[in-house]
Amino acid sequence: MTTTAQRTLNIAAASLLVGLVVLGLKFVAWRVTGSIALYSDALESIVNVVTAVAALIAVWLAQKPADAALPYGYYKAEYFSAVLVGVMIIVAAILIVREAVFGLLAPTLPAAPVQGLAISAFATVINLGWALVLIRHGRAVASPALQADGRHLITDVVSTLGVLIGLALVYITGWAVLDSILAALVALNILWSGWAVIRDSVGGLMDVAVPKNIQHTIREVIAINAEGAIEAHDIRTRQAGKMTFIDFHLVVPGAMSVDDAHAICDQIESKLREAVREVQITIHVEPENKAKHAGIVVV
Repeated sequence: MTTTAQRTLNIAAASLLVGLVVLGLKFVAWRVTGSIALYSDALESIVNVVTAVAALIAVWLAQKPADAALPYGYYKAEYFSAVLVGVMIIVAAILIVREAVFGLLAPTLPAAPVQGLAISAFATVINLGWALVLIRHGRAVASPALQADGRHLITDVVSTLGVLIGLALVYITGWAVLDSILAALVALNILWSGWAVIRDSVGGLMDVAVPKNIQHTIREVIAINAEGAIEAHDIRTRQAGKMTFIDFHLVVPGAMSVDDAHAICDQIESKLREAVREVQITIHVEPENKAKHAGIVVV
C-alpha cells in the first residue's frame, strides 16, 4: 500500500473516531436540555458515524488491486458507500420529523440553556475542522467517499449553527414551539443533503462521463500527441471513484507498421497519464479505411 493510500485509510479511520466523539457530545447536550432541536442534531450525528463506517470500508475496498473477479478494480465500492449514506440521512430526517410533530402537539421549553448550547457549540467546532480535512484530502486523492463524508459534516455544521441560534431565541422569547420548528427545519436540510449524496453517487454507478473540462483536456492531449496518425474517434470516458477510464479508436495509415502504431499509442498514453490523474487507457488501432472523418483530427 502506498503512503498516500495508507494516509487515506488512516483519515477514514480517524473520521469514525471523530464521529463517535461528536455524537457523544451532542447526546449529552440533548440530555441536559431535553430540546427536540438538539435531539434532531444528535440524531444526525448518528448518520455521521454510519457515514464514517461506510467510508472506511469503501476506501479500504477501493485500494484493493484489480483481480480476476473484478478486472476493472474495486473503485466503485465508494459509490455504494455514498448511496448507503444518503439513505441513512433520509431515514434520520423522517425520525426527526416524527419528534418535531410530537413537540408541536405538546411544546416544552428546554432546560439548562448555557450548558447545552456550549456543549453543542464545542462539538460543532470539532465537526467543522474535521470536515475541512476530509474535503481537502478527498479532493487530493479523488475519493468520493471522503468528499461525501466531508460535505455531510459541513451540512451538519450549518444545521447545528441554525439550531444554536434558534435555541437562543427560544430561551430569550420563551416560545417553546420554536424548538420543534427548528427540528423540522433541520430535517428538511438533512433531506436535501441526502438527496445530493445519492444523486452524485448514482451518476458514478451509471458510468457518468468525466467533467467537460477534463474531456476537453483529453481531446487536446490526443490531438497534439498522435503525430503520424490520421484521426481519433469514438472517444469515451467514465469515472469510477478516483480512477478515470478512457477508450477510443485511433486511425493510422494502412501501410504503417505495428511498431510505429504502437509507438504513437505509447506517446498518447504517456501524455494522458501526465494530464489526467489515475487513468486507465484503451486504444483500438484501425487502418485508414475505417476513418469516420469525425472526432479528433490529428494536429
